[in-house]
Amino acid sequence: MSNHNHFMEEAVALSKKAITDNEGGPFGCVVVKDGKIIAKGNNKVTSTNDPTAHAEIVAIREACKALNSFQLDDCEIYTSCEPCPMCLGAIYWARPDVVYFANTRQEAAAIGFDDEFIYNEINIHPTDRKIKMVHLPNQQAAGVFNSWQNKTDKTEY
Repeated sequence: MSNHNHFMEEAVALSKKAITDNEGGPFGCVVVKDGKIIAKGNNKVTSTNDPTAHAEIVAIREACKALNSFQLDDCEIYTSCEPCPMCLGAIYWARPDVVYFANTRQEAAAIGFDDEFIYNEINIHPTDRKIKMVHLPNQQAAGVFNSWQNKTDKTEY
């Protein structure tokens, strides 16, 4: 069995755990570095009342703690399903080398996890989105951005 199969089987086992333990939806994820699993996560949305507790987010948080880093340099992510828009954003911020996924977002939609409306909302102007969004310009907020821009000892990310 290849390492890819082994790591994907671990992610799938976590997806089974999520539903067996009534922690959340059928999603699991592992983060791998140097051929070893450094973090695991399964969906815990309903058990923690946290809409961000998706398998990938849980695993990314654990991996970053283990690495003492906000990036997943030289890491691979194996997830039981194609990442949703939130997880996809988190993955891009974490910057792993590659993501492997089993089920597709279309297959997830077929069992009630349809994120297509979020993918569509991303490209819509904020004033036209389904959730009302109002731009409130603020001088203090602009000042904070200016402070960040001028900060000489900042950690770029």
